[in-house]
Amino acid sequence: MRVRRMTLMLGATVAAAALTGPAWAQATTTSFMTTYTGQGLLATTCNTSFSIDGEEPAASGGFPVFLYMVGTTESFDNASAMAAVHGMATRGYVAATIQYDSGEFGTCSQIAGKAQCIFNPNGGTSAVEALCSRAKADCSKGIVVGGFSQGAVIGTLAKNFDARVGAAWGMGDGVMYATFDLHACMANGNRTLPSDRLRAVNGQGDEFTGATQPTQQTNMQSLTGFTCPAGSFTCLQSNGSGWIIVENSETQSGIADHCYMRDGGCVASQNSLDPGWESGEANWELDANLDWLTGFTAH
Repeated sequence: MRVRRMTLMLGATVAAAALTGPAWAQATTTSFMTTYTGQGLLATTCNTSFSIDGEEPAASGGFPVFLYMVGTTESFDNASAMAAVHGMATRGYVAATIQYDSGEFGTCSQIAGKAQCIFNPNGGTSAVEALCSRAKADCSKGIVVGGFSQGAVIGTLAKNFDARVGAAWGMGDGVMYATFDLHACMANGNRTLPSDRLRAVNGQGDEFTGATQPTQQTNMQSLTGFTCPAGSFTCLQSNGSGWIIVENSETQSGIADHCYMRDGGCVASQNSLDPGWESGEANWELDANLDWLTGFTAH
């Protein structure tokens, strides 16, 4: 079952009257669904039909595009995904969450295969082609991406396949996931996306990418190449790229683990969001990161 929180409603035109900001941030949106061909379970090619669930401005015109990918084992249309999609649609984007084979993690080559099926601009069956072909989409204005965990890895690798990807926001992003070493494809300099177009936001107790502040800082510095003094929780550059470590005390539940956007961390339901992440203004929360992405596309 799809989740629409607060002002989000299934299949309906959604008014964003509560938002503040420029005129394009007040847009009403309409929902849509479509499909693409992705990399299925244990496959090495794009061979399986997957769903795309999105929103776009109700107004006429050509808009930039936003793609979001959930984490391993998550439902592609969970609360955090739909909140991000709705937030970008109201900012004037054709925005969608992309289903993929999220039942398993993988190596650099395995996850890159999933990313290629989503972001290949010339394959004829990719998710980015399905979105860019929509009447209201204008991908010449740019593409930005967001994701969580494995979805953050996919998003960070997106520019390897589509040069139009202008920036990526990753939650639970990194170079190590438990026993999976992704340095070869994810470390600064080992992927096409430059680090000044990447904003990584991880919890200080992230059990997969670094469960203490020192180990998380090491992960973030390897991922981005941006180094700040030992013990730092924020290392943002002049354009807002860089990294943020969410402190336990910043979340409503006091738990900033891998799933800090949930109200209670990874043991909580993926459809129960931290109230601050969902509607707050801090640099680690949803709105601040969506606003950052808008700086890398035309309107």
